[in-house]
Amino acid sequence: MAHRLSAWTFALVCAHTAAAQEALNDPTRPPAAPAEAAGQVAAGPVLQSVLLPRGGRPLAVISGVQVPLGGRFGDATVTRITESAVELAGPEGRQVLRLTPDAAKQPATRRAAGAPPRQP
Repeated sequence: MAHRLSAWTFALVCAHTAAAQEALNDPTRPPAAPAEAAGQVAAGPVLQSVLLPRGGRPLAVISGVQVPLGGRFGDATVTRITESAVELAGPEGRQVLRLTPDAAKQPATRRAAGAPPRQP
């Protein structure tokens, strides 16, 4: 009888553990981008990366293509590269591509020594 009870308990623990593991997400996996989550593809060029080497030529990766400062992407010329954006000048005018287009950058504020951290 005790053997059956311990086997039954073991089976319940294993089933619960398996169900709990399925519900957990990988904490190291980055969240899906809004366009990827909705299954949409971004229209137009997308800034994917910016390289600003010391003493070297700045480089941007736009829609998978490496473009240096002054280089051309389609009909447009890369006129400016910053840590978070690239400016293109083309026949349609000036266009700014941002690494995080949906994020608003705000300056940090100083808090008094010993003051508790701000709650979001």
